[in-house]
Amino acid sequence: MNAPDLVVLADRIHPLDAAGPDHTALAVTGGVISALGTRADVRDWRGNHTEIVELGAATLTPGLVDGHSHPVLGLDLSRGVDLSAVSTIDELVRALRTAPRTGWVTGWGLDPNTFGGAPITSAPLVAALGPDVPAYLTLFDAHSALVSPRALELAGITGPRTFGSGASVVCDAAGHPTGHLLELDAMELVRALLPADDPADRQQRLSDLLRRMAASGYTAANAMDFEGDALDLFRALEDAGSLPMRWRFAPFVMPATSAADLARVLEQQRLCGRRWRVDGAKFMIDGTIDGGTAWLTEPDTHGESVAPFWPDPAEYTAAVHHLAAHGVPTVTHAIGDAGIAHVLDTLTGAPRTPVPHRIEHLEAMPADLLPRFRRLDVTASMQPTHCTHYTRADQSDNWSERLGSERAGRAFRCRDLREQGARLALGSDWPIAPFDPRAILADAQLRRPAGRGDVAPVLPGQALTARMALEGFTTEAATAAGLGDRTGRLRPGFAADLTAFGLDPLTAPPDEFAQAPVLLTVVDGDVVHRAEEVPA
Repeated sequence: MNAPDLVVLADRIHPLDAAGPDHTALAVTGGVISALGTRADVRDWRGNHTEIVELGAATLTPGLVDGHSHPVLGLDLSRGVDLSAVSTIDELVRALRTAPRTGWVTGWGLDPNTFGGAPITSAPLVAALGPDVPAYLTLFDAHSALVSPRALELAGITGPRTFGSGASVVCDAAGHPTGHLLELDAMELVRALLPADDPADRQQRLSDLLRRMAASGYTAANAMDFEGDALDLFRALEDAGSLPMRWRFAPFVMPATSAADLARVLEQQRLCGRRWRVDGAKFMIDGTIDGGTAWLTEPDTHGESVAPFWPDPAEYTAAVHHLAAHGVPTVTHAIGDAGIAHVLDTLTGAPRTPVPHRIEHLEAMPADLLPRFRRLDVTASMQPTHCTHYTRADQSDNWSERLGSERAGRAFRCRDLREQGARLALGSDWPIAPFDPRAILADAQLRRPAGRGDVAPVLPGQALTARMALEGFTTEAATAAGLGDRTGRLRPGFAADLTAFGLDPLTAPPDEFAQAPVLLTVVDGDVVHRAEEVPA
């Protein structure tokens, strides 16, 4: 072979391929893996310009892929004060009182459990800020917001509104808005009034985000939107220098979509750069259990979550079939059992596409739906931290209380899907949950937050093995993207997307692995992250 550009040496290399000899060396030529061998082979491989990276007692794996993220939408969703650590109304009031007062007060990551089962209203905002300050807080699921009375006034919201989706302005018994806005169309009434971010600041924030993701071990990710300035931002970043990760985008298809809207999505499939491309379309068939907007076969304990996000689900089905007939793989957010069943029914009659269709989140799912994923070749895409961060083993959380004990007891069925032969891709859903894959890999095995041995695991029977969890970010993710023949494994001829950890993800205790250093991240054969302790 030609002299490689890069050789990486590590005590353990997990190709995630068929069983073979132990390797301690990997060569890269022209962005492709050109050889696997041992340290003794390097003498024969190296050339005058070969870079040798010795990692010592490290573990090299295929590059990690985030199955579900919102890099551009997340810039909007993570504006203002971080409220993700708030757990009581008193803490919320204190956090808001310290927020900068330059016009609008914004915040994100607010957990509905903060309200302790009481109605979610703007009362804490008024207590913290007074009646005259406009405020907009995004709840952690990004499917709802809490706004102040002044914000409602500025938006002209005085009572209920009718939308062409499952959105709503929550009102009290007298018909007065409480400040709680459910789903995107209702949220947009106020969000549209927020001051625009400076474009240069947005570009810098996105660049910083992508560097931090690469430093956590990601070599690629799936972006579940392509709205607003996404195209401009990614083109600008790539013009300024190579992106540190690969990205696949799926533009939104919303209810009341038109033929022109579908034509636009088809046209967007042609957009691409060196390390990004549009490849798919994103739908939502329902909302969230926490917000009472999921689509369940039976109402939740509040009498809610009984309707789809698309008022006429047949229109959703028609749109999916239209795009699939043109080769576009579809991605559908489906959380409730009725929603999941409808998506599976839709995909039963949909044309197959080169990249498999996929369903996201899959929270409340009865056993009879499990075998249909393998039968239909549909990817199941899940985010373990949705369970471990926002539900509790004793079912005292808002999500479990709304579902009721029986349905909460058969949810987040990661292990059941794998054992039924389904393809299971794992991801973060940033900024809904933190993006660090080390903690997500740990949570998938522990069924509780990494580093929190004092917390009881939620549905421990759904825990993944260490290998299953790693496959969810590598081999399963590659097949889900239609790339299983060129990435996701460490094999000659495959793309040189690599991640090196200070601990072995297959043998280290999960709590310890969650804190393991990421020593090296390589994309296309380019070193995009190198820890300080790794010599250049």
